[in-house]
Amino acid sequence: MMRLPMKTYFKNISQWLLSVVVITLSAVTTASAQVAEPEAGKAQQPTDEWVKLTPEEYIYKWRHTAIENMEVYGIPASITMGQAVLESGFGNGYLARVANNHFCIKCKKSWTGPTITHADDRPDDCFRVYESGEASFADHAEFLSEGQRYEFLFAYDTDDYKQWAKGLKKAGYATAPDYAERLISTIERYHLYLLDRKNGLEEYDAYIAQELGQNPAALAERVSGGIADEEAENREGSGVVAEEVAKSEIKDVTKAYADKGIDPNNFRVTINSHHGYNVYLTNGAHYIISKSGDTFSSLGKLFDIAPQTLRKFNDMKGEAEPAEGDVVYIERKAARWSGVDMMHRVAEGETLHALSQIYGVRLQQLSKLNRIRPDDSLTPGATLRLR
Repeated sequence: MMRLPMKTYFKNISQWLLSVVVITLSAVTTASAQVAEPEAGKAQQPTDEWVKLTPEEYIYKWRHTAIENMEVYGIPASITMGQAVLESGFGNGYLARVANNHFCIKCKKSWTGPTITHADDRPDDCFRVYESGEASFADHAEFLSEGQRYEFLFAYDTDDYKQWAKGLKKAGYATAPDYAERLISTIERYHLYLLDRKNGLEEYDAYIAQELGQNPAALAERVSGGIADEEAENREGSGVVAEEVAKSEIKDVTKAYADKGIDPNNFRVTINSHHGYNVYLTNGAHYIISKSGDTFSSLGKLFDIAPQTLRKFNDMKGEAEPAEGDVVYIERKAARWSGVDMMHRVAEGETLHALSQIYGVRLQQLSKLNRIRPDDSLTPGATLRLR
């Protein structure tokens, strides 16, 4: 083996080290340029209202929004908050400060709003710019609920944050190989899973007070920025389309209960029978009418579907069982109504869940479409959007 003279050897090593330093500095300069110079004419200026928040302050600022998105879209509040924490560094990251982008959501082909370039997987990756943090959280919910590759996530319970985290990684939300583990670790470190529970706000407040020794009221006061008031204003009177909608656009929709065999758009069709049950088709989804004594367990055995899966198909939680004459879907309902009518006039006693069964549309989708919670009361005579 030929050996180089020692002087030549050190000279080559020095040149190699110098080239590494030059390349490294060049890469840093390039990345800094991408960060400092957003796409001309498209990005907003750094947010004037940005103030550095502690972890608890950031969580407190956005927890109501995360819980509301859980109720409307079915995304666990812990997942929303966990991703926001992880992606934005408690709102202190560059994209959160400059672009109000708390989830590092890239432009994609469907995005028509302002953009900003920032080094990520590539030095000039395109990211979305929002007019406010609220808009970022809203778009995150829409991004997950409308993205086809994330559709399977909504079969998981809203308190199953571990499956959601693993599913997000599987669907390609982030390229980091340990993204699911990091997200789960963040949720557990900051006790964000408490927000998924029925009394999530109260349980999180108790954790803040008892475990961290902080005053929840003082935290709320420090981060108050009109968010809660704005959300309340948006919710007031929600659930119905404004009465200004021209009456000519609204059709009286006959109640389409399957046991009466009525459907205004002929979307309810008997397909065949199975084990003594007529199988119907509405809006592309198959269902049956439950009989006296039926349970999700007994029906699951007949149709080879797990009881909990049947509950999810029918937007029912816990240990709920079907009543005689109920519509029971044996496959997942559609995300949108395919019939002629665009509106439904609410009749006395109707609920959003009942309408989701009537039209074969997922409860969360109807909820989101009309900007109401799934269990909100409906006003008789009001109109609801179907698509």
